[in-house]
Amino acid sequence: MSLENIVELNVLLERIACALERLAPAPPADPDFAGAMLHRFDAATQSFAAAADFPLPLDLLLGVDTQKARLVETLRRFTKGLPANNVLLWGARGTGKSSLVKSAVTALARGAPLLKLVEIEREVVNSLPNLFATLRNRPERFVVLCDDLSFEEGAGAAKSLKSALEGGVFGPPANVVFVATSNRRHLMPRSHEEADRMAAAEDSEEMISASDRFGLWLGFPPMDQPTYLATVRAYAERFRLESPELDRRALQWAQLRGGRSGRAAFQFIRDLAGEQGRTLPL
Repeated sequence: MSLENIVELNVLLERIACALERLAPAPPADPDFAGAMLHRFDAATQSFAAAADFPLPLDLLLGVDTQKARLVETLRRFTKGLPANNVLLWGARGTGKSSLVKSAVTALARGAPLLKLVEIEREVVNSLPNLFATLRNRPERFVVLCDDLSFEEGAGAAKSLKSALEGGVFGPPANVVFVATSNRRHLMPRSHEEADRMAAAEDSEEMISASDRFGLWLGFPPMDQPTYLATVRAYAERFRLESPELDRRALQWAQLRGGRSGRAAFQFIRDLAGEQGRTLPL
């Protein structure tokens, strides 16, 4: 090949490289967490979207006093730079698991402005290692929340979760605590593939192993009738709503909803407020 051909080839390669650089997506901007307490992580763009402050105060989460105290104390230690376990909140639907996490972070962040919450969808739990790498060594302290976590797609997501929580050779980020909510204690999917029982057993072991990475488990049992009625009465008193048959109507509402829960209690109060032409601050 002549010198002239070599020069032409180098010029062509440089043009190709420049064209590829223009076509390549721009690297994600350095995240800015200063403007909000709550953020949502977009795994596709590796970006963070700020969210409005969570409006539900801690004192309105009723019937879960023990769970509330344990979670708040764990997060309070975390804000002070002390060791804190990853947390799994599991149990009946509508019992306030994710609301408790957001309310607790919102309350604590008022005295610890570097405390932030980052929410991630369960479908992209495979992105956790990259997310943790992005948050590592930042000055903020992060509660990473995955709501309604389970491994419907099999053991692959469980392995990613284990990898993120163990942190590989670097260890888990000291400024991150992972919190998950789930309707199931061991994060198991609703059904298992029966065609290969050995593979299903191995997948189950992988998922249980992932759930063991949570040092603090907080259970949320179904709400009994006295607690449900106490919750309804407290909401009604807080928002100055009156009804001569409050208990009876609240029980009928729960029956139509298929069960008693904090969510059902608040939905009843919302309906009662609308009926009476009142507005709620939430």
